[in-house]
Amino acid sequence: MIRKASWGDIPTIMSMTKACAKYMQDQGIFQWNEHYPSQKAFENDINRDELWVMVLDGTLVGCIVISTLMDEEYILIQWLTESENSYYIHRLGVHPDYQKKGYAQKMMDFAEDFAKKQGAVSVRLDTFSQNNRNQKFYENRGYQRLGNIFFPKQSEHPFYCYELVLE
Repeated sequence: MIRKASWGDIPTIMSMTKACAKYMQDQGIFQWNEHYPSQKAFENDINRDELWVMVLDGTLVGCIVISTLMDEEYILIQWLTESENSYYIHRLGVHPDYQKKGYAQKMMDFAEDFAKKQGAVSVRLDTFSQNNRNQKFYENRGYQRLGNIFFPKQSEHPFYCYELVLE
């Protein structure tokens, strides 16, 4: 089940994202760290009513942010569509114990369907240039890579921006 996150979910989300960060770092992918994702970011997501969680048999196994807010880092990207009617995906994570079972796919299906129902023309996101698994994941879903942005607190390496034009 995918539902809106509540304030009570924050400790579990933080624990899950720390496990994800460690899992990625153990594979040499330094995408998430002590600065990102932060509790403050998730609190802001809840305040904006944009944080969703996946719960299986009472256990929170994943989260995703589905936002209408375009981060300033995205301004210079040459997007495929006009920027007034797009949704942005952030902080998609699945606890390592539940990865490779299709749950990230289900959350992305949910996010893309949600955006379509809201009348969006596209879904946009970024992923770490050193995370080949994520790049393949989004490209297999039809996302097109458009440009690079940087988050210096996370890495010296770029993040690739992607967009999926909705039908």
